Amino acid sequence: MSERTQTPLKRTPLHAAHGRAGARMVPFGGWDMPVQYAGLKAEHEAVRTGAGVFDVSHMGEFRIQGKDALKFLQHATTNDVSKFKPGRAHYNWLPNDRGGLVDDIFIYRVADSEYLMVVNAGNMEKDWAHLQHLAAGFDVQLTNESDEWALLAVQGPQAAARLAPHAEPDILARKKNDFFPGKLFGVDVLFARTGYTGEDGYEVFVKAEQAEALWDKLLALGITPAGLGARDTLRLEAGFPLYGHEFSEDIHPLSSHYTWVAKDKEHHGREKLNETPTQKLIGLKLEKVPVREGYPVKQGAKVVGHVTSGTSSPTLGHPIALALIDAASADATEFAVEVRGKDHAATRTEVPFYKG
Repeated sequence: MSERTQTPLKRTPLHAAHGRAGARMVPFGGWDMPVQYAGLKAEHEAVRTGAGVFDVSHMGEFRIQGKDALKFLQHATTNDVSKFKPGRAHYNWLPNDRGGLVDDIFIYRVADSEYLMVVNAGNMEKDWAHLQHLAAGFDVQLTNESDEWALLAVQGPQAAARLAPHAEPDILARKKNDFFPGKLFGVDVLFARTGYTGEDGYEVFVKAEQAEALWDKLLALGITPAGLGARDTLRLEAGFPLYGHEFSEDIHPLSSHYTWVAKDKEHHGREKLNETPTQKLIGLKLEKVPVREGYPVKQGAKVVGHVTSGTSSPTLGHPIALALIDAASADATEFAVEVRGKDHAATRTEVPFYKG
């Protein structure tokens, strides 16, 4: 009988620090990641009312530079990369050629012909191969720097004020999506006023070997360590999509409320992306019973879609969900979600569910 070999989980540079903070670790996208420390609700509330810090070092970082860097990114992505200047960042998509997404990404413009792209951890190898394939014929250099960087997301209404006394230059004057080099506790970092929680805050890029000391100093300031559990409830309240749930290789991204990411320009996969989606992503509110990914959504006895993400919202005090619904049925206001053979009323609601 042959033994099944299992690939060991990858560890971020902060793995030992999570152990010291009492984290409960879980497998996530091939990584050993903290799902919670003190508890999901406490971590969620810390980010909504104060400041929390997430380890998102599992994300991938690719550097794109060279004479054709802009031309290449315009071809590879749907958003208009020409519209943002050095020192700025924006959200973007990597479309495939069949009307879905290879990944959803963030791009940071470092200089005129130099960009940093952050990709989802579970898609890193796939994204790298895709970009390498598309780069043929362009005067562009791609470098995978994922192992060099740690990434800490300090989020919440007090995040910037907590960091400011220990940061240079002045981070309080910076705008949303600003991206710039600086120092935090004297350590060289890259600051980005971006995040995935619906709150203000900074994502801090730091060299991997310096991450643990920086993390410890953030916790010493009273910033709450927060895990994947709170990250998911926070992003869902804010209506942010998650790749593998709201987006995939086979889900048309224009079914979502992020249609603004697809600009009117020539790019890879444009023909299929321009086809009308057959589904629409909507928000649902329920009274008591939380729902999960894959649960059927109904009108009467007819299944018209399924839940892509669901949780019991700590901020709002009731269950919420995103659901992909057949386009012909998506404009209705009343639905039902089937949970273990029983239908529970659900009302269509605006997304985002919560605005910080």
